[in-house]
Amino acid sequence: MILCDIGNTTFHFLINGKEKKYFLNEKLPSFNQRVYYISVNDSGTKNLKYSNDDVIDLENYLEFKTKYKGMGVDRKIACIANKDSIIVDAGSAITVDIMKKGKHKGGFILPGFKAIKDLYPNTSHKLQFDFNPKVNLDKIPLCTQDAISYAILKSIIQPIKNIRNKQQIIFTGGDGEFLSKYFKNSIYKKDLIFENMKRIIDANNCIA
Repeated sequence: MILCDIGNTTFHFLINGKEKKYFLNEKLPSFNQRVYYISVNDSGTKNLKYSNDDVIDLENYLEFKTKYKGMGVDRKIACIANKDSIIVDAGSAITVDIMKKGKHKGGFILPGFKAIKDLYPNTSHKLQFDFNPKVNLDKIPLCTQDAISYAILKSIIQPIKNIRNKQQIIFTGGDGEFLSKYFKNSIYKKDLIFENMKRIIDANNCIA
């Protein structure tokens, strides 16, 4: 089975249990199996379809009700199997979604770590820094490196803590494991998107 999550920067494949990534401008191989995909990037979708004829868009089989306007398919997929959780997908952007009693209650989007880090040296050459992941968040920093690292972490962690109400937090995405360490009663699911894509396939025997 081949699964593909097309994001804003990469194709993320799961090919017979093994992960593989390609940048969106890379030439993709032609697979000898059907490719099941989700996509938030139109040019990426075209690239996949150009390289492979047998592809299935799982968004067409996704049942997810929400009053949220413009919610990306990746966020919907991340939420579908979670009844009472906060789901945080920490990738190039950090999306936060709230599920209560099986219903989507809304969410918000934060810049990803790289986007925030790039702001500082672009603002001033004096703000070139090495991010300190071990900075003490309980003390006000006394050097520039720690001051920036502190601000970056607080700007991401605090909004998530503010909406938490004893709910479990599920983290996924490239920076999800790192962020999960700052939250009690949280878990990291590296392959959450792929696991839920498989659930959709299993629930629709006609496309398996």
